Amino acid sequence: MLTNIILLIIGFAVLTYGADMFIDGASALARRFHIPEIVIGLTVVAFGTSLSEASVSIASVLHGANGVAVGNILGSNIANIFLVLGITAIISTLTIQKNTVRYEIPFVGFITVLLMWMGATYGEISRVGAGVLIALLGLFMLYLICFTKQDLEPEQYILNMSGLRMLIYLVVGIAAVIFSSNLIVDSSVNIARALNISERIIGLTIIAFGTSLPELVTCIVAALKKRSDLAVGNIIGSNIINILFVLGITGLIKPIPFEPTFLIDGAIGVIAVVMLWLFTARNYKLTRGSGVIFILSYCAYLTYLFI
Repeated sequence: MLTNIILLIIGFAVLTYGADMFIDGASALARRFHIPEIVIGLTVVAFGTSLSEASVSIASVLHGANGVAVGNILGSNIANIFLVLGITAIISTLTIQKNTVRYEIPFVGFITVLLMWMGATYGEISRVGAGVLIALLGLFMLYLICFTKQDLEPEQYILNMSGLRMLIYLVVGIAAVIFSSNLIVDSSVNIARALNISERIIGLTIIAFGTSLPELVTCIVAALKKRSDLAVGNIIGSNIINILFVLGITGLIKPIPFEPTFLIDGAIGVIAVVMLWLFTARNYKLTRGSGVIFILSYCAYLTYLFI
């Protein structure tokens, strides 16, 4: 038991370090092409911070821990809004772009409902359903390409990373994420069995929080540097990629059983998205007061899971 806890902590530490290296390398690469900051947040940083969820979910399915795979994604998406954005908004009021409020936040709600419908109707995320998720990811990428053609002036970035250094950061970062994800899955499943806790609860709480650490760190740093676009874009993009890319790729590798109890967690995820939209639709800001409400909502959700 103690050994598995130590391995879990080591896994999360390596995971966070590897994801951070990948984000630094990928962001530097994107900046070299003068991509606007909001787009970097929605794509490069979001993909980078979702590497942890992707690797853990794929490893979970391959290990037969299906409850961890789905619970990780739903739990991470809930934690990203209630916990990560809550903490970030308390640190500094976040300004959100109109397109994010009008299109991207509602899109997160739509794909969450779609995921719930697939689970309720078919009892699994089949390869066909996974293909639909990947197709929607393609449409989202197309939307972002069109978005970059709007009248947005890319910021002037200072390039302080050589090509070789970027390559090293990308390769080492991905390798660390893959290694740590397998360590996390193995140790967490062993802990769950020792404590007689379901894989669903482990995925929704411990693993979800652990894989949300890169998002939390990224958003806090972005908030301290007054980079609201990067913080919010990171979370919204990460939630979209978690469902469309992570579950899409995982479902293509192997169909993922969907437990009926996940419908409640999916509903909580939709409520989180609706609350985010309601709090930001009027003045395009997420205030400290909203952040406090988000944190309290997350505490209420954790209480529900363990009662």
